[in-house]
Amino acid sequence: MQRITKTVEVDLGDRSYPIHIGAGLLDDPELYTRHICGRQVLVVSNEVVAPLYLERVTTALSGFQCEAVVLPDGEKFKTLEVWQGVFDALLRHRFSRQCTIVALGGGVVGDMAGFAAASYQRGINFIQVPTTLLAQVDSSVGGKTGVNHPLGKNMIGAFHQPLCVIADTETLNTLDDRQLSAGVAEVIKYGLINDPEFFAWLEDNISLLLARDPEALAFAIERSCIDKANVVAADELEVGQRALLNLGHTFGHAIETGMGYGEWLHGEAVAAGICMAARFSVVQGWMNSKDERRIIDLVDRSQLPTKPPGALQAEKIMELMAVDKKVLDGRLRLVLLQGIGKSVVTDRFDLGQLRNTLNSY
Repeated sequence: MQRITKTVEVDLGDRSYPIHIGAGLLDDPELYTRHICGRQVLVVSNEVVAPLYLERVTTALSGFQCEAVVLPDGEKFKTLEVWQGVFDALLRHRFSRQCTIVALGGGVVGDMAGFAAASYQRGINFIQVPTTLLAQVDSSVGGKTGVNHPLGKNMIGAFHQPLCVIADTETLNTLDDRQLSAGVAEVIKYGLINDPEFFAWLEDNISLLLARDPEALAFAIERSCIDKANVVAADELEVGQRALLNLGHTFGHAIETGMGYGEWLHGEAVAAGICMAARFSVVQGWMNSKDERRIIDLVDRSQLPTKPPGALQAEKIMELMAVDKKVLDGRLRLVLLQGIGKSVVTDRFDLGQLRNTLNSY
């Protein structure tokens, strides 16, 4: 039985794909089979998600040769060493180039499974089945895949688009409160970069999101996916405006790396990074303090940090920010704000002012 409530299309020409959003979608065989061309499927999951949902997905894929690999859970395991386990499974079961990987889990699983799909026999198909809010609104959409390096987050990877995204909103019922809030950070980001009406809706409805109201969640996921799909369609390989999707991420990645992967959740680090970008935008004279207060208030109400960890000194943050994918020709670029819903990627800022802003924390 078809139970899709919403479908968002990512328009990439002959590589376009749908994002299906709704309740109970994990069990719908049609959503998978219409996108699988071969007979071999490898489901990649982790030790937290697999006991909850792996059997349901493999049942939906019962007409295929379906195998599974279960990875350890957590950002600290997003490494080349753990990633190799996906290839071990593919080769052990003699999977061909016609096989399909299904990524069942959060952002870490999706990134690693997608990168494996981009690399195995120089590229195979994969499907994203995100089970966290952060993955449903952000990491499962757009084709960014990869693993971390001890010196920098997501510095090893590839662009590789999925065949489809199946976002079953019922999986959010098993998500703990901390992980749910972490996903809200990415939702807030979309309102800030180019959707001020959505930001205002979040201000009015954040309590409903945190209470897991089904209608509010479905709306926020759909609106976030629409916003991201529009940016990705215009700049798939991040040579221009797609970098706006990294609002808060340069600061946030520095926090994650500096504190040790997994100490702060990705969304928590991004939330603090968004507030840091807002403050620096005010320091630069690009945004008024009223908008900064609105941003910090919404982040705080989302039960997310608004400041970097005290243990991380300004010079260390500066050092880690220098190892960032947005650094071009030795110049650090940041996503900054000119107001709510108006963002810009720029290297036109004073490094001394940036250092002073970081020191102010």
